[in-house]
Amino acid sequence: MNFKWIVRPQDNELVRQICNSSGVSPVVAQILAMRNMTRLDEITVFLERKMTQLVPPDRLPGVVAAVELIDAAIVAGRKIVVYGDYDCDGMTATAILVRSLKLLGADVSYLIPSRTEDGYGLNEKQLRRLAAKGALQLLVTVDCGIGNVAEVQLARELGATVIVTDHHKPGPELPAANAIVHPALVGGEYPFPWLCGAGVAFKLAWALFQKRAGGEKLPPDMRDLLFYAIVMAAVGTIADVVPLTGENRILVHHGLNLLRQFGGAGLAELGRLAKLDPQKSRTAEDVAFWLGPRLNAAGRLGPGQLGAELLMTDSPERAAELALYIDNLNSSRVSIERSIMIAAKKQIEADFDPVNDPALVVTGNDWNRGVIGIIAGRIAERYQRPTVVISVDPVAVGPLNGSARSALNIDLHGVLQSCQHHLVKFGGHRAAAGLQIMPDRIDAFREEFLERVAEMMDGRSKVAELAIDAEAPLCQLNVETVMQLDQMAPFGEGNPRPVLCASGLELAGPPRTMGSDGRHLSLDVVQEGVRLRCVAFGKAEWIGTLENPANTHFDFAFKPVINDFRGMRKVELHLIDFRPSVVPQVASA
Repeated sequence: MNFKWIVRPQDNELVRQICNSSGVSPVVAQILAMRNMTRLDEITVFLERKMTQLVPPDRLPGVVAAVELIDAAIVAGRKIVVYGDYDCDGMTATAILVRSLKLLGADVSYLIPSRTEDGYGLNEKQLRRLAAKGALQLLVTVDCGIGNVAEVQLARELGATVIVTDHHKPGPELPAANAIVHPALVGGEYPFPWLCGAGVAFKLAWALFQKRAGGEKLPPDMRDLLFYAIVMAAVGTIADVVPLTGENRILVHHGLNLLRQFGGAGLAELGRLAKLDPQKSRTAEDVAFWLGPRLNAAGRLGPGQLGAELLMTDSPERAAELALYIDNLNSSRVSIERSIMIAAKKQIEADFDPVNDPALVVTGNDWNRGVIGIIAGRIAERYQRPTVVISVDPVAVGPLNGSARSALNIDLHGVLQSCQHHLVKFGGHRAAAGLQIMPDRIDAFREEFLERVAEMMDGRSKVAELAIDAEAPLCQLNVETVMQLDQMAPFGEGNPRPVLCASGLELAGPPRTMGSDGRHLSLDVVQEGVRLRCVAFGKAEWIGTLENPANTHFDFAFKPVINDFRGMRKVELHLIDFRPSVVPQVASA
């Protein structure tokens, strides 16, 4: 009821060829064709996801120089500080390097800055504090640093050797670090520029181990720690929403498979509190919806340092203590988000016309700065409009913080660039951004932001499109077919779980709400004798239309999944959208 459906056309002859060559079902063949995988060798590589497909670590720009500097520092007994970021990617990247350096005998400590007090990236106050303690000898950044030109220069003036490892977009001027490890440096020839911070840290740790081992074959202790690093890289990759293609897809696939054995006490305890089945392998969705948000909560509402400690501790007691604290922070985050979301929706209904207005800019007193990015994303998804959320401090005299999220494929960074004369500063990319603005500029910014988005939308539909990979009757959605679809996992950014549709479905009974707060929907559908259970998360409001006597048949768009309950494997549909079917009228005699 919210989208314009775009059902992708099917090349029946190509689908038949893929079925014959690879043995997959027609539904899977159609999706492979839509993702430009038509040759058997391409399909085999994609479905196998072998670790040998990873690019050797010494090909990553800057790795060789960084390894030499770190190895020399370890031999000389110099103090090493790993300076991370307060999000999940930064925590996992920090955990990878700190544990790897400790195994190699380094005198290493780590620092995760405070989101509210220090902000993102290297912080002058923290650098001076480290220097005063005598700890600033070798500084290694993870998931940050590429934009800290002045701060890197300060660190070097304070006597530090500086290695920057990052994946964010470089600015016009690179920091004067002793080495920069980055997959997308201009002039670099690395074939996969979309590693996250933890992916970069994994490659550096791998190269360090090969240096110490004198070759590619690693001793058992380094091999096991590299498996741990793969798990951390997988968690960071999923949480940072980088494309799950190429190397990222391989890292995530193997990291998820290794998580139960090598993920450590902290992730195990966090999974227990999230009520994830300890006997089942984790999926990318488990990390994206249950583990990642909890780790991010540590950096949003508390000290991110504790999130990194949770990932590194070997003590079950300490893991239980930290995981409970972080889980409670996450519960607070959920509560805070709900209250802000209610206030934001009231403001939107009072001040905007979401159907016709091109964008939304909402403000609120003392809205928690750690969650406004999540709120912006939720509003943008709900209303399908580019959204800016600004937290107002009524007594502040300095700039206010805001977060922005895009919708309808609008270039958010480009819009903010055209409005930058209203802003103190901003940064980000097409889909997400952060900004600072003075209180007296909000109204002018709001007006111009909506104007610029309207210009970009000129001639475009204001209704979001839903790309559907294939139409599939329910009789084709058996367990074997959906298991073949699951071989295309891990699913996420750049490799989404396939979206299918089916037409002319009937309800097999009245729809039911579910969940402690009744926000979700459960129903059974039937088509030509085939009956399947459906779940629609957060869509309880659909009940009115579904129960309308005027609607007898429906078209549903969905993602098919396997529900494994007590050893019984069944196909289940996770609904995305629906519409009443247009049922042909039968002429009377």
